[in-house]
Amino acid sequence: MTSSPLTDAYDAIRDGYSVDRVIADPLLNEAFINECKRLGLHGSPASLNHSLLNLRKRGALNGRARSKRTHFANEDEFRFATEMAARFLERREGVSLDSLLCDPALAEEFDRLAADIAPGFSSLQYRWAALNLRKAKKFEPEVASRIAPPAAVYKYRASTVELEEIPTEQGLYLFFANRQLLYVGETENLRTRLKKHLDHSDNKELARWLWEFGTHELHIEVQVLAPNTEARVRRALELELIRSRDPIFNVKR
Repeated sequence: MTSSPLTDAYDAIRDGYSVDRVIADPLLNEAFINECKRLGLHGSPASLNHSLLNLRKRGALNGRARSKRTHFANEDEFRFATEMAARFLERREGVSLDSLLCDPALAEEFDRLAADIAPGFSSLQYRWAALNLRKAKKFEPEVASRIAPPAAVYKYRASTVELEEIPTEQGLYLFFANRQLLYVGETENLRTRLKKHLDHSDNKELARWLWEFGTHELHIEVQVLAPNTEARVRRALELELIRSRDPIFNVKR
């Protein structure tokens, strides 16, 4: 087995767990970063975590005993929340899931976002669910993130949002509840369109959902696009999000 201060730090704290678990588990990751520093490695936590992932990807950690399994039986209760939180940060920050989890500040924000959507679970549970989505190839980077990065991304709780908070620029918007994405839309004026939706909507099926369930558990993600984004590009982004995320009230085209 290849030995270096980085691999020595990993071996010292891993307790039989995989690299992914060491990255995702706040307690193990803190121990890993502290051990790296003790061994004279002075990079940022994000860079040290990335370096460890890169060693794994290159096969430099092969030869160790099989890692202990990590499994949460109730993952379906919070999996959707982790996807929405990760996609939100992917669009806002222009980062991959690996980069998000390697950076402690972004990882903590991810935890807060996921907990706002599906409260009551641990940071490790949220992060592990996101990694499992990636392993199942259900968290591939979206085309929308590459062809038209947003100028800004915001998330609101529908029951408390003030219309004045919502930008008047053009963009995309997503309605979602605890376990499902409900609707994706595009508009040239986000505030005007969302006001129409929140007044029970011009979309009959979404309106029926709002009447039945109200807005208490409803969240809205707003993606502001650059002023020079053409309407055809905006519509293409909407279609790509419908394709990749499969909202229940959009008509598939």
